[in-house]
Amino acid sequence: MNEFVNWVFTEIPAPVLIIGSTVIFAMAGLGAVIMRSRASKQPASAKKIILPPIMMSTGALMFLFEPFRVAWPHVFEALTVGILFSTLLIRTSKFEESRGEIYLKPSKAFLFILAGLLVLRVAGKLILSSTIDVGELAGMFFLLAFGMIVPWRIAMYVKFKKLQSRTRAAA
Repeated sequence: MNEFVNWVFTEIPAPVLIIGSTVIFAMAGLGAVIMRSRASKQPASAKKIILPPIMMSTGALMFLFEPFRVAWPHVFEALTVGILFSTLLIRTSKFEESRGEIYLKPSKAFLFILAGLLVLRVAGKLILSSTIDVGELAGMFFLLAFGMIVPWRIAMYVKFKKLQSRTRAAA
């Protein structure tokens, strides 16, 4: 596996890797929009809120391979930017009670925030790819995304539990 990873980063030109990863990120963003629109039609649950960051944490296995390893200052930078970006997602994620169930409120701002994050990601990759290796850049963007999803999901969980306790108290 290590040989394959090294082959990818030595044989495939950096611009191709950058474009490819951007296309994959765009498809993931589209998937997130679709999943979010479907999720707003089904009741929310603690499990549905907590599982995404846990599942995403398996992506940290990428750091087992040398090309993806990130210097500690870059780790802190990426996580800090992710945490800052999470505030936008936290502000647009709201729950509502309907028919005794708790639902995630649909938000038009979520689509614009995701599109804005895609633009920032592409711009960041284009600017940083001239000074940082593509593998390390991939690691940094993983950390940024993880730093964004964890606080967002923690905030969602807290909001969900508060509304759940109020709903149960009112019943």
